[in-house]
Amino acid sequence: MHGALYFDAEHYGKLENLNSCFRFRFRFVPAQHRVTEDDMTETTALSEEVQPEVKYCGRYKCPWTDWEYPNGVNFALRSLIPDEKWTDKSNIPSAEDLDCKLPVQDPDFDKLKNPPTSGVQATWIGHATVLVQLDGITVLTDPVFSDCTGPVLIGYRRYRRPACLVDKLPPINAVIISHNHYDHLDVHSVQKLNEKFGEKLVWYVPKGIKTWMESMGCGNVVELSWWEEHPDCNDQKEDVTFALTPAQHWSGRTLLDTNRSLWGSWVIKGPRHSFFFAGDTGYCDAFRQIGKKYGPFDLSAIPIGAYYPRHFMGPQHIDPKQAVDIHQDIKSKNSLGIHWGTFKLTKEYYLEPKEELERDVKKAGLSENSFVTIKHGETKTFGETETSLSNINVSS
Repeated sequence: MHGALYFDAEHYGKLENLNSCFRFRFRFVPAQHRVTEDDMTETTALSEEVQPEVKYCGRYKCPWTDWEYPNGVNFALRSLIPDEKWTDKSNIPSAEDLDCKLPVQDPDFDKLKNPPTSGVQATWIGHATVLVQLDGITVLTDPVFSDCTGPVLIGYRRYRRPACLVDKLPPINAVIISHNHYDHLDVHSVQKLNEKFGEKLVWYVPKGIKTWMESMGCGNVVELSWWEEHPDCNDQKEDVTFALTPAQHWSGRTLLDTNRSLWGSWVIKGPRHSFFFAGDTGYCDAFRQIGKKYGPFDLSAIPIGAYYPRHFMGPQHIDPKQAVDIHQDIKSKNSLGIHWGTFKLTKEYYLEPKEELERDVKKAGLSENSFVTIKHGETKTFGETETSLSNINVSS
């Protein structure tokens, strides 16, 4: 095919900022078609509608100007110095008290084996691990079933057990991974899932993670960039689309691989229902873009914890108020608060995410049932149609 390749570059961010980068665009135009002002306007509108990922010198960068890379050494040192901004308010009680205030229950496995035909059914395993069932498929998010996750000697230990172990899970079609941090991508959990489901399981991961997944024995790995879509789930449901969408975060498992792989959120669009998984993120304009392109969603799983102290955690982890903002940005009909009450990652009071979420939902003028938390192991169906509900009422 004959034609011309057009190229342009746009700088954004502060020039002195390391996150300041250039956005490059290539566009092929066939010989029989000449570029007009309308063509260029269309291209510009598309670039403003969605934010592509940015990679510079082999490492991905957050493209938003309010991003600030977290300094873990500074966090560790400041934690040792008396300072009100860094005070540990977590106050996690004894196991006996936790059983009363933050109980873990065994899932209803009959519900998991026989999900409803209408709505999106979600079971919170703990932290960012959610079992989601919609339109005939079952998907697991950021699977972490281990008691301790992280590098040897400096990992994080659970104070609430997983609601169930891998061997109790129902058949799963796909796993979606938001990024490669240890509390979202766990070696032992990946190995256990491979042992149970093998090649039947499709792993959806951001760019740069596929090689690691294959080294763990995963044989069916789909690796995507931001806004890239994959049209099915193991060729079983042609009407289901998986799409990787942006998030404001970072990646890394060692001191040498920081941001070598991408991170993101996930969209699952079925023929009747849709689901959004925010993963780990700070607040940014990307969520309005996601809502415009893919919304509304029947259910979204949005993090609400691990946010204090704000001046340090703010760029990488949203707080409950920002979670409500995202709920509205993406046009979610229902949302589930995750990423809290499992690992002690930061310093807020351990029940504060749940309590603050309830207050922020009311302040936003939303229905109290539109954005909720559930117990570890609890199963809840969101977005059931009026027809199915009426059938239930008649039968009862």
